[in-house]
Amino acid sequence: MIAYLSLYKLKPGVTADEMEDMMSQTRMQLLRVPEILTVKTGKRVNPDDEWPWFVYLEVESMDKLVIAQDDPHYIKFREEVVKAHIAEQHSTAFEMEPRKDVKYS
Repeated sequence: MIAYLSLYKLKPGVTADEMEDMMSQTRMQLLRVPEILTVKTGKRVNPDDEWPWFVYLEVESMDKLVIAQDDPHYIKFREEVVKAHIAEQHSTAFEMEPRKDVKYS
């Protein structure tokens, strides 16, 4: 099982209302992707944190993540949410199965 975490910095001028819409759009669009098992998104609690927004996905494998990222709903998310509102992104994947060799993820 893969946890895929993306941290985002927003473009200047993104309002609190826009961020709420981004969170809703993210859930609606990414939950339509069959390979994505879980979608979580949230905003920072501490205003001093470097990354004000995150998206967390769970998929069965890295192969499924690649398939998910090619899905039209994921592409729509990338175009309408990420490209429109995000200045910087940092993403990383984690294997969540204990004792599983990550080369088989």
